[in-house]
Amino acid sequence: MDNLTHSLVGLAAAKAGLERLSPGATAVCVLAANAPDLDILATLGGKWFYLQHHRGITHSIVGTLTLALLIPALFYAGDLILARIRRRGRRVRFNGLLLASLVLSASHPLLDWMNNYGVRPFLPWNGEWFYGDLVFIVDPWLWLLIGGAAFLLTSQRTWQITLWSILAIVLTGLVIFLPLENAGLLHSNIFRVLWIAALFGLFLARRAKLNVRWGKSVAIVAFLLVTVYWGGLAILHGVAVSKSEIIARRLSSQKTEKLLRLATMPLLADPFRWQCVAETDRATYRFNVSVMQGNEVSGEVIRIEKPQDEEALALGQASKDERAKIFLDFARFPVARIRGDCLSGLLVQFADLRYTEPNANARGTFSLNVPVGCTAETGKVTGK
Repeated sequence: MDNLTHSLVGLAAAKAGLERLSPGATAVCVLAANAPDLDILATLGGKWFYLQHHRGITHSIVGTLTLALLIPALFYAGDLILARIRRRGRRVRFNGLLLASLVLSASHPLLDWMNNYGVRPFLPWNGEWFYGDLVFIVDPWLWLLIGGAAFLLTSQRTWQITLWSILAIVLTGLVIFLPLENAGLLHSNIFRVLWIAALFGLFLARRAKLNVRWGKSVAIVAFLLVTVYWGGLAILHGVAVSKSEIIARRLSSQKTEKLLRLATMPLLADPFRWQCVAETDRATYRFNVSVMQGNEVSGEVIRIEKPQDEEALALGQASKDERAKIFLDFARFPVARIRGDCLSGLLVQFADLRYTEPNANARGTFSLNVPVGCTAETGKVTGK
């Protein structure tokens, strides 16, 4: 999930009662909720080094537990130093900070597991990826539920209201002006209306002083609503998986192919439409399904054939590239297209079909272009 979601979860959890465990607990909650993303430092090694290590050891059980212990220890040590300098007693309670840190550190990989990017919880011993496929990697409904509770409970002072107002304006600007249709949101204008209505509802809730009357119960109710929301997504996901399998088997049978595996994944802000990627013995498909319609594709079907014969040799050679090794270890549904020939130059275009298709202008970390060589004598792809 995005760091805004993690931060809001940390703040709301503190306001739900964890802040009472010790002075400094609120800061620990927010920091612990984001701590596994310290792997952002891997960007210093370049984009492929980052792809290799993102959601790596810091998101594993071992890494998360280490960070959960380190954060309260640093807070406790800092308070001890200040106590000696200022000649006062210690203020923070280590056990309280530790409990808050453990809870929020665990929330990070849990939230990340819920989307289709996945996590590797058993590093460094096992690098297998696990995917929840329930929540889109950026979920505006979570912003409204968790962020709304945090807003109601932390908007008493002028500077707090100012910060929340700036955040609301920025997010609303993104909702209104970004081309949400490109992320698969079919009814983007309906979503925009619901977003503005929800913000207006939060404004009215604050005017009614629900934060004063309900106190920490506002945050507790928000987390309960999130649990209900996830439960609803799980039910809809099950329906979408059944529809995806029926469609995938029909598509593969039309080409006399054997279905090997498939995944049904969430789309932005629409719990009723899901993206399916299906692999057969000869191709990989991507299409959308709607739980509100019959067993039909919602939109176009993308089909990318697996390279065969000479193209398979080019793919095999390109797969030995160090960047390609990192990419293929990450990609859940890797596909490839071969462009050109031995005279004009061969190019193997890799992509992870979850996110994009092979293209000539690959720039991000979800696609990669690798040139391959040919033997001078035969004009064919080298087997090395």
